[in-house]
Amino acid sequence: MESVVVIGSNSFSGAAFVDYALSRGMRVIGLSRSVEPHDVFLPYKWHDHHHFSFQAIDLNNDLPAALDIVSNERAGYVVNFAAQSMVGESWQNPGDWFQTNTVATVKLHDGLRKMPFLKRYVHISTPEVYGSCSGFVDETHAFNPSTPYAVSRAAADMSLRAFHATYGFPVVSTRAANVYGPGQQLYRIIPRTILFILLGRRLQLHGGGVSTRSFIHIRDVADATLRIMQEGRNGETYHISTDNAISVRALVERICKKLGVAFADHVDVVGERLGKDTAYHLSSAKLRAELGWQDAIGLEQGLDECIAWVRDNLDVLRAQPFDYIHKP
Repeated sequence: MESVVVIGSNSFSGAAFVDYALSRGMRVIGLSRSVEPHDVFLPYKWHDHHHFSFQAIDLNNDLPAALDIVSNERAGYVVNFAAQSMVGESWQNPGDWFQTNTVATVKLHDGLRKMPFLKRYVHISTPEVYGSCSGFVDETHAFNPSTPYAVSRAAADMSLRAFHATYGFPVVSTRAANVYGPGQQLYRIIPRTILFILLGRRLQLHGGGVSTRSFIHIRDVADATLRIMQEGRNGETYHISTDNAISVRALVERICKKLGVAFADHVDVVGERLGKDTAYHLSSAKLRAELGWQDAIGLEQGLDECIAWVRDNLDVLRAQPFDYIHKP
């Protein structure tokens, strides 16, 4: 049984990947800086999995403990989802974003590169490093980060390039489009829209929702990430995305239609967030050609799943924080 350490296992994408890896017969050790949240946000708690353990470890303060776990487990794979991830909020406390996304992350890489048993390190990056771009871009697109969050992530990505070139560090990187699905944090646009409509609250739509995004279901992302972990080429980056894009406003309108309500009755248009990119669309041709991956869950099915998840857990979700809470 192969072992994988998943850093950031409490995150939306991390928890979904844990669930997927366990379903594929892997042993998983989850690490996150906070204790596990409510089960409603942890897909691996929705199934009768075995071979999973969890420890609350903060890379900023407990990096030696995290490295000891990887070493003691002789884990062949490490997948790192951990990051300060909110774009707009990164302007308020940029130092926290650089500490987590750059300094602690580079120190992690420096420790991992000294472990000869490590088969592969999977670095979960972000398309934010490209800044706003028109058309579908591939993995060679130039970095042009426009927020503290994006700059902090780009710095770690560039450091990994140097680590691979200099040490032969076995890293592969992923950049996914806008991920969504059941279990997502309530401050994200899809669950927030559904929850606010069902609770009779008005949703604030920043900038009128004119920015366009590609939305991809979390199970498709988990499948792609596992393929990249096992079969990707060291030193390479892979985009995970659909071939479709939609404006945020059109997305919210589609959810309103599914819930049988009028957009104007539930949505207020407000000012745009500072530094927000208008569009980033990723070409996933490389992933499809090299590893045979295909996205399988369309937006209609995915939104129906999200609506069902919110409805089925409404009493629990109404008691959870609706907004992002910053943790230094």
